Amino acid sequence: MSFREGVERFVDRATLAAGLNSDTARVIKATSAVLQVRFPVCTHAGVEVFTGWWSVHSTHRLPAKGGLRFAPRVNQDEVEALSALMSYKCALADVPFGGAKGGLLIDPSHYSTREMREITRHFAAELARRGFLEPATNVPAPDMGTSAREMVWIADTYKSLYPEDMNQDACVTGKPENRGGIPGRTEATGKGVQFALQESFRHPDEVARTGLEDGLCGATVVVQGLGNVGYHTAKFLSEEDGVRVIAVIERDGVLVNEAGLNIHDVRQHLVETGGLQGFAGGSFSPERDEALEMDCDILIPAALESQIHADNAMRIRARLIVEAANGPVTCEADEILRQRGVVILPDLWVNAGGVTVSYFEWTRNLSHMRFGRLQRRYDELRGANYLAALESMAAGELPEKLRSQVARGASELDLVRSGLDDTMRSAFADIREVMKRLPKVEDYRTAAYVVAITKLARSYYDLGLVEADQ
Repeated sequence: MSFREGVERFVDRATLAAGLNSDTARVIKATSAVLQVRFPVCTHAGVEVFTGWWSVHSTHRLPAKGGLRFAPRVNQDEVEALSALMSYKCALADVPFGGAKGGLLIDPSHYSTREMREITRHFAAELARRGFLEPATNVPAPDMGTSAREMVWIADTYKSLYPEDMNQDACVTGKPENRGGIPGRTEATGKGVQFALQESFRHPDEVARTGLEDGLCGATVVVQGLGNVGYHTAKFLSEEDGVRVIAVIERDGVLVNEAGLNIHDVRQHLVETGGLQGFAGGSFSPERDEALEMDCDILIPAALESQIHADNAMRIRARLIVEAANGPVTCEADEILRQRGVVILPDLWVNAGGVTVSYFEWTRNLSHMRFGRLQRRYDELRGANYLAALESMAAGELPEKLRSQVARGASELDLVRSGLDDTMRSAFADIREVMKRLPKVEDYRTAAYVVAITKLARSYYDLGLVEADQ
């Protein structure tokens, strides 16, 4: 079963649970458009022809939004599956975007910065000239193999092609702050994972499913992948929630320390050496695949899709799997794990932080005004007046820490994080509501898909593309 077929199987399962008809399901699953481009670039190896894709799954809302992936194994099936996931993710999180995804078949490590800039600009120009890069229709964001650097190159390419577009900054998200980006976007997906875990642990009935009644603090965690998402997830959870990250899995192997790894130091070593081997704060083993089967409370796959599959699902010993990556558990593995009683917090919800904060950045670019500019000082003044009134009644000054908290106006980062936290909480409330309303839906993934496809179906009913179920 391919990645795309696995996603469609999840949709079929949710369709039956929600009671939608087959015509509606076919419309929901259909990919709207897929663009494939090939373009030549002169590199150190001579003239090379590169292949790239941009898949638009749904345009029920515009723009279509999705990450842009630069990887040596990207293909059309993958970008179609990921664009579909983005449609469902946006619907679940109440982000008014359609779903899209892009990919370029390339190994970025084989090219210099100058060559990558040239290749990225060529790819962006191919997308823009065909109408697949524009603030109102198709808006990429960073994904595997790309970062704020590539987003700046893409935005500058769009600007050179369409200099009269006053909303040109909104053609991509995930930009540096000094180039139209927003505070909190870099770590948004990892922060969203943290908010998702915190929210799930706020509900005793949900915690009882996992058997982790002692809470997050002290829980043992294994993280697969220490890229942007895995690093920020592990860092926030270990520093702010007291979890113990006992293992980190990367391309060259696994690093283990039962007392807990220092995630910041591990990341520094990884950046400097390109691998985990040689890090003094843990024991290294090249057996990375077996590390997924370690005994732990929480397993966080934050790398590629299909890492937990039918061949290893029976050996997974974690009590809770948190899908920080897109599609890390295959459809077959999901069935096995559900039968074994392993709880999975699905990617559809858990890693929605990136697109949520991308939405904030996009709206900020369109408004041409940073969040909080109009009300921050007003809030500070109101807080100061409130403090003065309290101190007048109490006939004394309040503690300095309390004074600073009450009188402080929210920064842009505060507002972004507040919006992200609210999004993750609201989505989980919707998931829980479905599980209470539909007793046959016993897992979070199916419930998340029911929420998403029901919203998509409602849009298609309103548009007259399908007839509403009676």
